[in-house]
Amino acid sequence: MNNNELQNLIGSWFPNQEANKVVETVPETEEGAEIKVPETVNPSLLSFSEEGSQFLNIAVKKEQLHDLMKRLKENPETNFDYLFCLTGMDWGKELGIVYHLESTKYRHQLVVRVNTDNRENPNFDTVCDIWKTAEFHEREVFDFFGIKFNNHPNLKYLFLTEGWEGYPLRKDYVDEVNMVIK
Repeated sequence: MNNNELQNLIGSWFPNQEANKVVETVPETEEGAEIKVPETVNPSLLSFSEEGSQFLNIAVKKEQLHDLMKRLKENPETNFDYLFCLTGMDWGKELGIVYHLESTKYRHQLVVRVNTDNRENPNFDTVCDIWKTAEFHEREVFDFFGIKFNNHPNLKYLFLTEGWEGYPLRKDYVDEVNMVIK
């Protein structure tokens, strides 16, 4: 299955009800005449891109994350049975997770991205009930970014000590004690 076919299939799982409504705008031309132009509305609640990579990239809202991931693994046409990378990210204003998935049966790969602008209490649903390997990856992200995973069976520090203050991989992290000055 190529990226376009994957996009069409996965996008159909989360239809955007607004796409069925024809929305028209009425801009004025220099002569004062009105022109009706239909607005483009994404037919899916998911956003897709390839961002210059060989993988199809999906941006998903946190409320849809677990459902999407479960479908990606369990659907016989996608069969993404291998989570080979789960990475915490700090994009400045937003924190998030990037998941890299592969179907070992079909040999296709996919990137899923989810983010939140809630830096005080960032949380997402766990995917370790879908891919067991996510359990330790999510604990690492919890350690270094402070992102919590709802329904994680053992969300505790993996690398840092219990009393550690702050999150070392966040862009706003400052550690006066362990600073290295060249």
